[in-house]
Amino acid sequence: MPARRPAREHEPTPEQEAAVAAFAVGDHLVLQAGAGSGKTTTLAMLAAGTRRWGRYLAFNTAIANEAQRKFPSNVGCRTAHSMAYRAVGWEYRDRLRAPRMSSAKLAAMLGINLELRLGQRKITATGLAYAAQETVIKYCQSADATIGQQHVPWLKGIGEEYLHDQLADVVLPYAHRIWADLQNPDHGRVKFKHDHYLKMWALTEPVIRGQFLLLDEAQDTNPVVERVFNAQRGHAQLVMVGDSGQAIYGWRGARDVMTGFDGIQLTLSHSFRFGERIAQEANRWLAIAHAPIRITGSPSLDSGLDKVERPDAILCRTNGGAMAEILTLLDMGRRVALVGRGDTLSDLALAARDLKSGRRTSHPELLLFATWGEVQDYAEYDPDGRDLQPFVDVIDEHGVDTVLDVISRLCDEAGADVTVSTVHKAKGREWPTVRIANDFTEPEDPDQEVDTTGEPLPGPIDPAEARLAYVAVTRARYRLDLGGLSWIHRHPNGKPEQPPQTINT
Repeated sequence: MPARRPAREHEPTPEQEAAVAAFAVGDHLVLQAGAGSGKTTTLAMLAAGTRRWGRYLAFNTAIANEAQRKFPSNVGCRTAHSMAYRAVGWEYRDRLRAPRMSSAKLAAMLGINLELRLGQRKITATGLAYAAQETVIKYCQSADATIGQQHVPWLKGIGEEYLHDQLADVVLPYAHRIWADLQNPDHGRVKFKHDHYLKMWALTEPVIRGQFLLLDEAQDTNPVVERVFNAQRGHAQLVMVGDSGQAIYGWRGARDVMTGFDGIQLTLSHSFRFGERIAQEANRWLAIAHAPIRITGSPSLDSGLDKVERPDAILCRTNGGAMAEILTLLDMGRRVALVGRGDTLSDLALAARDLKSGRRTSHPELLLFATWGEVQDYAEYDPDGRDLQPFVDVIDEHGVDTVLDVISRLCDEAGADVTVSTVHKAKGREWPTVRIANDFTEPEDPDQEVDTTGEPLPGPIDPAEARLAYVAVTRARYRLDLGGLSWIHRHPNGKPEQPPQTINT
């Protein structure tokens, strides 16, 4: 008998039925699943129609635990990290429990006692230790067999390739020393992290038991997991599911592994989350991002784009933008929750305090700056620093102490009037009403040309920014206030020609 069938909220769509039929044949599959299209429900339907046993690989533990309640009994729901821990990571459990190690202490341990000048910036021994440690992390997230220059991070304030080459020449020997230390389960000294044992496991070329494997959030899969997943093709049916339009974690090593996957390409384009008006707005951004899917909304849902005075959630581009929204809301007497860890904001504020006091900081966002004035200039005049401008404005207007006090006044979501989140933290979430914050600024012309009235001409829209906007506008169920993204309606690319709907084959 097939496994027990999961409960369904809706009747299967033709696209879901096509996916079930293709899976039953045994083909390797790629499911492009638009926002709110019921991808987890669809995967559960695939598994419920077979007697075979398989695994679902989740993006994180919370998703894996939730999926286990939805999937039939013939599916084991795990993360890649949990499998790696069982195979390799448990040997390093004592090192995982070790206290954090500051970059300054790591620099002393590695014997880094030099400073490196890169153009107008100076990187201290502490900064070099941080860069070496990040090099190892990026290597662990990659599919590469050895550490190389491509893993050395591009620190804020370094935009030229020749400067990155200089950094790599200094950092790589220390990165190799860190990796050698990490492979000693008993006597190593460097702080051990979960990505380290994941890489060690991947290098053993593991075989994952199961007759089929379901990889969720495939658009944000690290290459190290992609390689392990693809290596199972010889003994297991492989199914990737995700949304190329939501590939927003490229900055931390993830990449969209769906478009090049060798398998039958199918789509889940009908969204159960919102109605047609929000779907149209989503398609605007999908077209700009050159995504391979367009979505339709549910006719039964009354969704629209309107001004929302008291939204359930406010979505921000940056941490600085989130802080600005929180300050405004608290001044209005609202109870405010922040999605994610408030210490992300407090760490930035403390780093600003160090710089304003004449001390350098080891914070990765600001470690190349010697003074707060350098940060101000970088945020205002360097295109790569625009994402720091909201944070700089908040610190300059309110001060570090006020920011830290505000963070301490946040409440949990259950007791909040409004939830504030960055878009990255909001991924996978939804709210009845959403407003987009004002830190989603219109791109400016790189040649700084102006129109006949002297206003700057709009610049091209980065596909990565379009994907972030797509995630933002698809978090609302009923009412969406475009807010900081309203400029798209006057942008030359705001009404792109939309290609025909993808057809399942």
